[in-house]
Amino acid sequence: MVCIAAFIILGLIGIFVAIISIFKREVGRAYLKVMKKSWGCVGKKVRLQKCDTNFKDDVKNALLKKVILKKPNLVKPLSILIEVGSIVIVVVFVWAVLTSVKSLLALWTLGTCNVDRPASCTLSAEACSLGDDEANKNLLEKTGRWFTEWGDIFAAIPDRLKVWQAEDYYISPATFVDASILDDSKQSPSDEAPYALDIVDPGCSACMMSFRNQLSSGFFENYKTAILLYPIKINDTDYKFNNSNLIARYFYASALFDEDKTSEDQRNFGLKILNRIFTEKNEDGVIYQSYLSSLSEDEAKNELKTWLKEFGASEEEIKEISRLSKSDEVKLLLEKVNNIVNDQVHIKGIPTLIYNNKKHLGLYES
Repeated sequence: MVCIAAFIILGLIGIFVAIISIFKREVGRAYLKVMKKSWGCVGKKVRLQKCDTNFKDDVKNALLKKVILKKPNLVKPLSILIEVGSIVIVVVFVWAVLTSVKSLLALWTLGTCNVDRPASCTLSAEACSLGDDEANKNLLEKTGRWFTEWGDIFAAIPDRLKVWQAEDYYISPATFVDASILDDSKQSPSDEAPYALDIVDPGCSACMMSFRNQLSSGFFENYKTAILLYPIKINDTDYKFNNSNLIARYFYASALFDEDKTSEDQRNFGLKILNRIFTEKNEDGVIYQSYLSSLSEDEAKNELKTWLKEFGASEEEIKEISRLSKSDEVKLLLEKVNNIVNDQVHIKGIPTLIYNNKKHLGLYES
Protein backbone atom coordinates (compact mmCIF):
# COMPACT_ATOMS: atom_id res chain seq x y z
CA MET A 1 0.00 0.00 0.00
CA VAL A 2 2.92 2.35 0.64
CA CYS A 3 3.97 2.45 -3.01
CA ILE A 4 0.34 3.01 -4.17
CA ALA A 5 -0.14 5.82 -1.63
CA ALA A 6 3.17 7.34 -2.73
CA PHE A 7 2.04 7.18 -6.37
CA ILE A 8 -1.23 8.97 -5.51
CA ILE A 9 0.61 11.71 -3.62
CA LEU A 10 3.19 12.09 -6.39
CA GLY A 11 0.36 12.35 -8.91
CA LEU A 12 -1.34 15.09 -6.89
CA ILE A 13 1.81 17.19 -6.55
CA GLY A 14 2.77 16.62 -10.20
CA ILE A 15 1.10 19.84 -11.36
CA PHE A 16 3.17 21.91 -8.91
CA VAL A 17 6.37 20.13 -9.94
CA ALA A 18 5.55 20.84 -13.59
CA ILE A 19 5.39 24.57 -12.84
CA ILE A 20 8.60 24.53 -10.78
CA SER A 21 10.47 22.53 -13.46
CA ILE A 22 9.94 25.39 -15.91
CA PHE A 23 12.50 27.31 -13.88
CA LYS A 24 14.45 24.37 -12.39
CA ARG A 25 14.67 21.47 -14.82
CA GLU A 26 16.58 19.31 -12.36
CA VAL A 27 13.48 19.21 -10.12
CA GLY A 28 11.40 17.88 -12.98
CA ARG A 29 14.01 15.25 -13.88
CA ALA A 30 14.22 14.06 -10.28
CA TYR A 31 10.43 13.92 -10.04
CA LEU A 32 10.11 11.91 -13.26
CA LYS A 33 12.70 9.45 -12.02
CA VAL A 34 10.78 8.83 -8.80
CA MET A 35 7.42 8.82 -10.61
CA LYS A 36 8.68 6.23 -13.10
CA LYS A 37 9.81 4.00 -10.28
CA SER A 38 6.49 4.50 -8.47
CA TRP A 39 4.47 3.71 -11.59
CA GLY A 40 6.47 0.54 -12.12
CA CYS A 41 5.58 -0.55 -8.60
CA VAL A 42 1.89 0.26 -9.04
CA GLY A 43 1.85 -1.50 -12.40
CA LYS A 44 3.07 -4.67 -10.75
CA LYS A 45 0.42 -4.33 -8.03
CA VAL A 46 -2.28 -4.05 -10.67
CA ARG A 47 -0.98 -7.23 -12.32
CA LEU A 48 -1.00 -8.90 -8.87
CA GLN A 49 2.79 -9.14 -8.91
CA LYS A 50 5.07 -8.42 -6.03
CA CYS A 51 6.21 -4.81 -5.84
CA ASP A 52 9.90 -3.95 -5.78
CA THR A 53 10.77 -3.79 -2.10
CA ASN A 54 13.51 -1.24 -2.70
CA PHE A 55 10.99 1.46 -3.69
CA LYS A 56 8.87 0.80 -0.63
CA ASP A 57 12.00 0.93 1.52
CA ASP A 58 13.12 4.15 -0.19
CA VAL A 59 9.83 5.80 0.75
CA LYS A 60 9.99 4.63 4.35
CA ASN A 61 13.65 5.53 4.70
CA ALA A 62 12.97 9.02 3.37
CA LEU A 63 10.28 9.48 6.03
CA LEU A 64 12.14 7.81 8.91
CA LYS A 65 15.80 8.66 8.29
CA LYS A 66 15.95 11.22 11.12
CA VAL A 67 14.06 9.00 13.55
CA ILE A 68 16.42 6.06 12.88
CA LEU A 69 19.39 8.05 14.14
CA LYS A 70 17.76 9.78 17.12
CA LYS A 71 15.10 7.32 18.38
CA PRO A 72 15.50 3.89 16.77
CA ASN A 73 12.89 2.38 19.14
CA LEU A 74 10.19 4.43 17.38
CA VAL A 75 11.01 3.10 13.93
CA LYS A 76 8.74 0.04 14.14
CA PRO A 77 5.57 1.80 15.44
CA LEU A 78 6.10 4.65 12.97
CA SER A 79 6.55 2.15 10.18
CA ILE A 80 3.18 0.61 11.11
CA LEU A 81 1.60 4.09 11.13
CA ILE A 82 2.98 4.71 7.64
CA GLU A 83 1.37 1.47 6.44
CA VAL A 84 -1.96 2.40 8.06
CA GLY A 85 -1.76 5.93 6.68
CA SER A 86 -1.07 4.51 3.22
CA ILE A 87 -4.19 2.37 3.42
CA VAL A 88 -6.25 5.41 4.46
CA ILE A 89 -4.86 7.48 1.57
CA VAL A 90 -5.66 4.74 -0.96
CA VAL A 91 -9.18 4.19 0.43
CA VAL A 92 -9.95 7.94 0.43
CA PHE A 93 -8.56 8.31 -3.08
CA VAL A 94 -10.62 5.40 -4.44
CA TRP A 95 -13.74 6.72 -2.68
CA ALA A 96 -13.15 10.21 -4.13
CA VAL A 97 -12.72 8.83 -7.65
CA LEU A 98 -15.85 6.67 -7.36
CA THR A 99 -17.87 9.58 -5.97
CA SER A 100 -16.73 11.84 -8.80
CA VAL A 101 -17.63 9.22 -11.40
CA LYS A 102 -21.00 8.65 -9.71
CA SER A 103 -21.75 12.38 -9.67
CA LEU A 104 -20.91 12.75 -13.36
CA LEU A 105 -23.04 9.74 -14.30
CA ALA A 106 -25.92 11.06 -12.16
CA LEU A 107 -25.65 14.46 -13.84
CA TRP A 108 -25.87 12.80 -17.25
CA THR A 109 -28.67 10.35 -16.45
CA LEU A 110 -30.75 12.21 -13.85
CA GLY A 111 -29.83 15.84 -14.46
CA THR A 112 -28.32 16.28 -11.00
CA CYS A 113 -24.99 15.33 -9.40
CA ASN A 114 -26.75 14.55 -6.11
CA VAL A 115 -29.30 11.76 -6.58
CA ASP A 116 -31.16 12.24 -3.30
CA ARG A 117 -30.96 16.04 -3.10
CA PRO A 118 -30.98 17.70 -6.54
CA ALA A 119 -31.38 21.11 -4.88
CA SER A 120 -27.89 20.78 -3.35
CA CYS A 121 -26.18 20.21 -6.71
CA THR A 122 -24.89 23.52 -8.07
CA LEU A 123 -24.28 21.97 -11.50
CA SER A 124 -27.95 21.14 -12.08
CA ALA A 125 -30.86 23.48 -12.61
CA GLU A 126 -32.67 24.72 -9.51
CA ALA A 127 -35.13 22.11 -8.27
CA CYS A 128 -36.95 20.85 -5.18
CA SER A 129 -35.80 17.40 -4.06
CA LEU A 130 -38.20 14.50 -3.68
CA GLY A 131 -38.19 12.23 -0.66
CA ASP A 132 -36.60 12.46 2.78
CA ASP A 133 -34.01 15.01 3.74
CA GLU A 134 -30.58 13.38 3.68
CA ALA A 135 -29.72 15.18 6.93
CA ASN A 136 -32.29 13.06 8.77
CA LYS A 137 -30.54 9.80 7.87
CA ASN A 138 -27.99 8.16 10.15
CA LEU A 139 -24.51 7.11 8.98
CA LEU A 140 -25.57 3.53 8.22
CA GLU A 141 -28.50 4.70 6.08
CA LYS A 142 -26.31 7.21 4.25
CA THR A 143 -23.70 4.56 3.53
CA GLY A 144 -26.33 2.13 2.26
CA ARG A 145 -27.91 4.85 0.17
CA TRP A 146 -24.52 5.67 -1.40
CA PHE A 147 -24.44 2.17 -2.86
CA THR A 148 -28.11 2.01 -3.89
CA GLU A 149 -27.69 5.31 -5.76
CA TRP A 150 -25.54 3.41 -8.25
CA GLY A 151 -28.58 1.27 -8.99
CA ASP A 152 -30.70 4.39 -9.50
CA ILE A 153 -28.12 5.79 -11.93
CA PHE A 154 -27.78 2.64 -14.04
CA ALA A 155 -31.56 2.18 -14.04
CA ALA A 156 -31.89 5.73 -15.42
CA ILE A 157 -29.57 5.15 -18.40
CA PRO A 158 -32.43 3.81 -20.59
CA ASP A 159 -34.46 6.91 -19.63
CA ARG A 160 -31.58 9.11 -20.77
CA LEU A 161 -31.57 7.45 -24.19
CA LYS A 162 -35.35 7.31 -24.47
CA VAL A 163 -37.47 9.45 -26.79
CA TRP A 164 -39.99 11.07 -24.43
CA GLN A 165 -43.55 11.80 -25.49
CA ALA A 166 -45.33 14.19 -23.12
CA GLU A 167 -48.80 12.92 -24.02
CA ASP A 168 -47.89 9.43 -22.77
CA TYR A 169 -48.07 10.77 -19.21
CA TYR A 170 -51.28 12.76 -19.33
CA ILE A 171 -54.06 11.83 -16.94
CA SER A 172 -57.77 12.16 -17.57
CA PRO A 173 -59.10 14.71 -16.99
CA ALA A 174 -56.00 16.75 -17.84
CA THR A 175 -55.53 20.44 -17.07
CA PHE A 176 -53.89 22.34 -19.92
CA VAL A 177 -52.29 25.75 -19.60
CA ASP A 178 -54.06 28.22 -21.86
CA ALA A 179 -51.90 31.36 -21.89
CA SER A 180 -54.82 33.50 -23.09
CA ILE A 181 -56.77 32.70 -19.90
CA LEU A 182 -53.87 33.87 -17.72
CA ASP A 183 -52.85 36.91 -19.76
CA ASP A 184 -55.05 38.80 -22.23
CA SER A 185 -51.98 39.76 -24.27
CA LYS A 186 -51.12 36.13 -25.00
CA GLN A 187 -52.58 33.54 -27.34
CA SER A 188 -53.77 29.97 -26.99
CA PRO A 189 -51.47 27.32 -28.48
CA SER A 190 -52.46 26.24 -31.98
CA ASP A 191 -53.94 22.83 -32.73
CA GLU A 192 -50.64 21.86 -34.38
CA ALA A 193 -48.54 22.89 -31.36
CA PRO A 194 -46.35 20.12 -29.87
CA TYR A 195 -47.25 18.60 -26.52
CA ALA A 196 -45.49 19.32 -23.23
CA LEU A 197 -45.86 18.23 -19.62
CA ASP A 198 -45.06 20.17 -16.43
CA ILE A 199 -44.65 18.24 -13.16
CA VAL A 200 -44.77 20.77 -10.33
CA ASP A 201 -45.51 21.14 -6.62
CA PRO A 202 -47.56 24.24 -5.69
CA GLY A 203 -45.28 24.85 -2.69
CA CYS A 204 -41.95 24.57 -4.53
CA SER A 205 -40.25 27.92 -5.20
CA ALA A 206 -38.33 26.49 -8.18
CA CYS A 207 -41.66 25.41 -9.70
CA MET A 208 -43.00 28.94 -9.22
CA MET A 209 -40.00 30.49 -11.01
CA SER A 210 -40.15 27.90 -13.79
CA PHE A 211 -43.87 28.58 -14.37
CA ARG A 212 -43.22 32.34 -14.51
CA ASN A 213 -40.40 31.86 -17.00
CA GLN A 214 -42.59 29.68 -19.19
CA LEU A 215 -45.42 32.20 -19.09
CA SER A 216 -43.23 35.22 -19.88
CA SER A 217 -41.25 33.47 -22.63
CA GLY A 218 -44.32 32.32 -24.58
CA PHE A 219 -43.75 28.62 -23.82
CA PHE A 220 -47.44 28.08 -23.09
CA GLU A 221 -48.34 29.70 -26.40
CA ASN A 222 -46.05 27.36 -28.33
CA TYR A 223 -46.75 24.09 -26.51
CA LYS A 224 -49.95 22.31 -25.44
CA THR A 225 -48.82 22.01 -21.85
CA ALA A 226 -50.57 19.75 -19.36
CA ILE A 227 -49.96 20.20 -15.64
CA LEU A 228 -49.31 17.33 -13.25
CA LEU A 229 -49.59 18.75 -9.75
CA TYR A 230 -47.52 16.52 -7.49
CA PRO A 231 -47.39 17.34 -3.76
CA ILE A 232 -44.01 16.03 -2.56
CA LYS A 233 -44.27 13.54 0.30
CA ILE A 234 -41.59 13.17 2.98
CA ASN A 235 -43.28 10.13 4.53
CA ASP A 236 -46.63 8.33 4.42
CA THR A 237 -48.54 11.16 6.09
CA ASP A 238 -46.53 14.38 5.77
CA TYR A 239 -45.77 16.62 2.83
CA LYS A 240 -42.70 18.73 2.12
CA PHE A 241 -44.70 21.95 1.73
CA ASN A 242 -47.60 22.92 3.96
CA ASN A 243 -51.02 22.74 2.26
CA SER A 244 -49.58 21.50 -1.06
CA ASN A 245 -51.75 18.38 -0.85
CA LEU A 246 -54.86 20.48 -0.18
CA ILE A 247 -54.10 22.66 -3.20
CA ALA A 248 -53.55 19.57 -5.36
CA ARG A 249 -56.92 18.16 -4.24
CA TYR A 250 -58.73 21.37 -5.21
CA PHE A 251 -56.77 21.48 -8.48
CA TYR A 252 -57.91 17.98 -9.49
CA ALA A 253 -61.41 18.59 -8.13
CA SER A 254 -61.65 21.55 -10.53
CA ALA A 255 -60.51 19.29 -13.38
CA LEU A 256 -63.27 16.80 -12.53
CA PHE A 257 -65.75 19.69 -12.29
CA ASP A 258 -64.89 20.67 -15.90
CA GLU A 259 -64.69 17.10 -17.23
CA ASP A 260 -68.10 16.86 -18.91
CA LYS A 261 -68.18 20.45 -20.15
CA THR A 262 -67.27 21.65 -23.62
CA SER A 263 -64.08 23.68 -23.96
CA GLU A 264 -66.13 26.88 -24.17
CA ASP A 265 -67.99 26.11 -20.93
CA GLN A 266 -65.04 24.98 -18.83
CA ARG A 267 -64.26 27.28 -15.91
CA ASN A 268 -60.53 26.44 -15.55
CA PHE A 269 -60.60 27.06 -11.81
CA GLY A 270 -57.62 24.77 -11.18
CA LEU A 271 -55.41 26.63 -13.64
CA LYS A 272 -56.48 29.98 -12.17
CA ILE A 273 -55.68 28.77 -8.65
CA LEU A 274 -52.22 27.63 -9.71
CA ASN A 275 -51.56 30.83 -11.62
CA ARG A 276 -52.47 32.95 -8.59
CA ILE A 277 -50.22 30.88 -6.33
CA PHE A 278 -47.26 31.20 -8.70
CA THR A 279 -47.63 34.75 -10.05
CA GLU A 280 -49.66 36.95 -7.67
CA LYS A 281 -49.32 38.60 -4.23
CA ASN A 282 -51.85 39.40 -1.54
CA GLU A 283 -52.72 42.89 -0.32
CA ASP A 284 -49.68 42.83 2.00
CA GLY A 285 -47.32 42.16 -0.89
CA VAL A 286 -46.70 38.53 0.14
CA ILE A 287 -46.44 35.97 -2.64
CA TYR A 288 -49.49 33.71 -2.44
CA GLN A 289 -47.30 30.62 -2.47
CA SER A 290 -45.65 31.73 0.79
CA TYR A 291 -48.92 33.02 2.18
CA LEU A 292 -50.79 29.72 1.70
CA SER A 293 -47.95 27.71 3.21
CA SER A 294 -48.19 29.83 6.38
CA LEU A 295 -51.89 29.03 6.93
CA SER A 296 -53.52 26.13 8.71
CA GLU A 297 -55.42 23.68 6.53
CA ASP A 298 -58.82 25.18 7.45
CA GLU A 299 -57.56 28.71 6.77
CA ALA A 300 -56.08 27.65 3.43
CA LYS A 301 -59.34 25.90 2.52
CA ASN A 302 -61.34 29.07 3.22
CA GLU A 303 -58.83 31.08 1.17
CA LEU A 304 -59.25 28.76 -1.82
CA LYS A 305 -63.04 29.02 -1.55
CA THR A 306 -62.73 32.82 -1.55
CA TRP A 307 -60.63 32.60 -4.69
CA LEU A 308 -63.21 30.40 -6.39
CA LYS A 309 -65.85 33.00 -5.66
CA GLU A 310 -63.61 35.71 -7.10
CA PHE A 311 -63.14 33.55 -10.21
CA GLY A 312 -66.92 33.53 -10.71
CA ALA A 313 -67.98 30.29 -9.04
CA SER A 314 -71.42 30.19 -7.43
CA GLU A 315 -72.00 28.88 -3.90
CA GLU A 316 -73.27 25.59 -5.32
CA GLU A 317 -70.22 25.25 -7.57
CA ILE A 318 -67.89 25.95 -4.65
CA LYS A 319 -69.65 23.27 -2.60
CA GLU A 320 -69.35 20.81 -5.46
CA ILE A 321 -65.62 21.44 -5.93
CA SER A 322 -65.09 21.19 -2.16
CA ARG A 323 -66.95 17.86 -2.16
CA LEU A 324 -64.91 16.57 -5.07
CA SER A 325 -61.66 17.54 -3.35
CA LYS A 326 -62.40 14.93 -0.68
CA SER A 327 -63.77 12.31 -3.08
CA ASP A 328 -62.36 8.93 -4.07
CA GLU A 329 -62.05 10.22 -7.64
CA VAL A 330 -59.50 12.85 -6.60
CA LYS A 331 -57.72 10.33 -4.41
CA LEU A 332 -57.43 8.03 -7.43
CA LEU A 333 -56.06 10.86 -9.58
CA LEU A 334 -53.40 11.63 -6.97
CA GLU A 335 -52.43 7.95 -6.91
CA LYS A 336 -52.11 7.98 -10.70
CA VAL A 337 -49.89 11.07 -10.53
CA ASN A 338 -47.75 9.43 -7.85
CA ASN A 339 -47.35 6.36 -10.06
CA ILE A 340 -46.38 8.46 -13.08
CA VAL A 341 -43.83 10.54 -11.16
CA ASN A 342 -42.13 7.74 -9.25
CA ASP A 343 -42.60 4.63 -11.40
CA GLN A 344 -42.77 5.91 -14.97
CA VAL A 345 -40.91 9.20 -15.24
CA HIS A 346 -38.45 8.30 -12.44
CA ILE A 347 -37.66 11.82 -11.31
CA LYS A 348 -35.60 12.94 -8.33
CA GLY A 349 -36.63 16.58 -8.24
CA ILE A 350 -39.18 19.01 -9.59
CA PRO A 351 -40.06 20.92 -11.65
CA THR A 352 -39.60 18.28 -14.33
CA LEU A 353 -40.63 19.14 -17.87
CA ILE A 354 -41.13 16.91 -20.88
CA TYR A 355 -41.01 18.57 -24.28
CA ASN A 356 -39.12 18.25 -27.57
CA ASN A 357 -38.86 14.49 -26.93
CA LYS A 358 -36.68 15.03 -23.85
CA LYS A 359 -37.08 15.02 -20.08
CA HIS A 360 -35.75 18.18 -18.41
CA LEU A 361 -35.07 18.38 -14.67
CA GLY A 362 -35.21 21.68 -12.87
CA LEU A 363 -36.05 25.31 -13.47
CA TYR A 364 -37.08 26.25 -17.01
CA GLU A 365 -34.95 29.17 -18.12
CA SER A 366 -36.30 31.28 -20.95
